[in-house]
Amino acid sequence: MEITIFGKGNMGKAIGGNFEKAGQKVTYGGRDFKEALGDMVVLAVPYGAVDSILSAHKEELAGKVVVDITNPVNFDTFDGLVVPADSSAAAEIQKKVPEALVVKAFNTTFAGVLAAGKVGEKEPTVVLAASDSADAKKKLAQALEGSGLSVMDAGSLKRAREMEALGFLQISLAAGKKISWTGGFAVLH
Repeated sequence: MEITIFGKGNMGKAIGGNFEKAGQKVTYGGRDFKEALGDMVVLAVPYGAVDSILSAHKEELAGKVVVDITNPVNFDTFDGLVVPADSSAAAEIQKKVPEALVVKAFNTTFAGVLAAGKVGEKEPTVVLAASDSADAKKKLAQALEGSGLSVMDAGSLKRAREMEALGFLQISLAAGKKISWTGGFAVLH
């Protein structure tokens, strides 16, 4: 599978590294990305940068799996999310590109956890995935087979709201030095 990742930071590289480990072809892009998009597109950028990517590639995103990893944190106050209380970043993205298959994933794991493939010392990294498309979640899981990560179906795209709240809580705890940036929440099953 060909995967385009918007974002070349720690998260983009950690996610891309896992896709590459699973044998996928990964291309990284920035704001001025002009190449054809892959079968799957990962938005590994701050939430504020998403709109420009969506407007530049709206037609090309139709029918593609679009993975939103953002946590729409209000970085001015660091005390809330910038999306409506009854919505999520992923739901807002789905409204803007209705023909895309939006999946919320990777936002509840830190880059170090994704790169290491484990939370803390020993718990395997589980990537939660929420989407209204069962096929999109299945494609994400298949694209990561062989990476060491596992994907757990977290339900419909409505669950993105809770996932973003969990991501925000984890960021707040790490920023407050209550947990490390290589730790976080683990899903035990």
